[in-house]
Amino acid sequence: MTDFAPLSAASAPLQAGNATLDFLLRRMRHKSDFPALSDSVARIQRVANSEDDSISDLTHEILKDVALTNKLLRLVNSVHYAHASRGSISTVSRAVSLVGFNAVRNMALSLVLLDHMQDKQHASQMREEFLRAMMAGSVAAELCSTVQAAEEAFIGAMFQNLGRMLCEFYFPEEARQVRTLVASGQVEGGEESASLQVLGLGFEDLGVGVARVWGLPESLQRCMRKPMGSPMMRSPEQGVERLRWAARAANEMASALVVTEPDALEAQLAQIAAAYARPLALSVEAVNEATLRARRKLVALAEALDLQVDPGSPAARLLKLPPAAQDATAQDDTLSPLELKPSEAKPLPALLASQAGGAVSVAEVNEVLAAGIQDITNAMVESFQLNDVLRMILETMFRALGFRRMVFCLREARTDQLTGRFGLGEGSEAVVRAMKVPLNVPGDLFTAVCLRGADTLINDATEPRISARLPRWYVDGVNAPSFLLLPLQMKGQPFALIYADQAVPGGIVVDDKALGLLRTLRNQAVMAFRQAG
Repeated sequence: MTDFAPLSAASAPLQAGNATLDFLLRRMRHKSDFPALSDSVARIQRVANSEDDSISDLTHEILKDVALTNKLLRLVNSVHYAHASRGSISTVSRAVSLVGFNAVRNMALSLVLLDHMQDKQHASQMREEFLRAMMAGSVAAELCSTVQAAEEAFIGAMFQNLGRMLCEFYFPEEARQVRTLVASGQVEGGEESASLQVLGLGFEDLGVGVARVWGLPESLQRCMRKPMGSPMMRSPEQGVERLRWAARAANEMASALVVTEPDALEAQLAQIAAAYARPLALSVEAVNEATLRARRKLVALAEALDLQVDPGSPAARLLKLPPAAQDATAQDDTLSPLELKPSEAKPLPALLASQAGGAVSVAEVNEVLAAGIQDITNAMVESFQLNDVLRMILETMFRALGFRRMVFCLREARTDQLTGRFGLGEGSEAVVRAMKVPLNVPGDLFTAVCLRGADTLINDATEPRISARLPRWYVDGVNAPSFLLLPLQMKGQPFALIYADQAVPGGIVVDDKALGLLRTLRNQAVMAFRQAG
């Protein structure tokens, strides 16, 4: 996470050689999902630490995971993130530009945990753990006054629950024993003492140990450790220390929502608010209001992700608003039918079936293309970044037609050739490096298409008459059997090219309507360059 400042290794007391942690890690690795979970977290973390084009990298990583893309787009279109009159968001690129890089990164990390920690045998308990962690993150974010602090607090508070979540998923029997010990009141020190007794390691040390294995920043690892002692009578300095207190307060609120009986809940929340108001430099009323906002957001999040919980379960308590808030929501709902909104369709798939070589209807292709065009139109009426719009255009085409990979090329004045700038899909990095279309040496197929400005679909590049016109750089570096070329021109001169391919001859099927929509997207790219000056 780029926002967390690095700290010295001495600030984290858990040593890498901890034998108990090593033993538990070996047990977790025996479950096939742990390496995949670790890889997903590590990939998102690498993107977050990248000094290069992080937005493009983050979009690319999310699009690799179809389930993650679907859930993230549902989430950013939920009440939690929706802003009036901006319409629905149909691309990850647009989500990143609107919601923010760090917010999307946090959502992706949260959803990765949700996706990987699924177990039918104790699904309800895992949903409770996930919702409790999300509630803690939401409360912590609401307790912060700046966007950056809120994003850091969210992930810090959520990851304070990592050890408990890992135990619940990978060691369900031990997790039950911990809950039984805590409920019996037989151990002093609560959950941490109980987990130490059962696992030989506290939940906090387990979570921090795994965070270290995943390569999460040391400052986040420090934030995962709750401050010791009673809440201070003064506000700590800004930075990681304040985040730790906000995360601890948020987790106490989340735990109270889970374990407190309904008739005593509001009094318990008020007591926690009073205890933490001073160290957070907030009024008791402000802490209470922040908690209520977070509770509303969690309800919207659960609806967006279709997280079903058993009525009367502890998890259901997390999704129950106080009567006053429910009344206010009901009053707001009386105005909802009168509100002017874009027509709402069912959520579009993140990636159509053609990506996997399956059949896909023409209507679905055109629907995704049309939604992307609207998304880009919305972006271009605002102040926009050119690269953001270009990413949205490529992503829309990529999702709709299920291409194997895509590359955007731009003219390089010094060499007078179109060179790859960024891409999407399997192995697109190598194709970006390989794409070098000369504009001053006519003869090969790519140059001819770009100079003519002719949209061209090559269904079978292995045919002799086609293969004879393929340039050597393409045959050596790319050599796809089916590809699409959409050149961009201004004043009759080529300045860019959109390239897309498939792994099999005839793998790209474009009807007349889809071709028209693709050309609209290409023209939006030209318009974006004109507007950007």
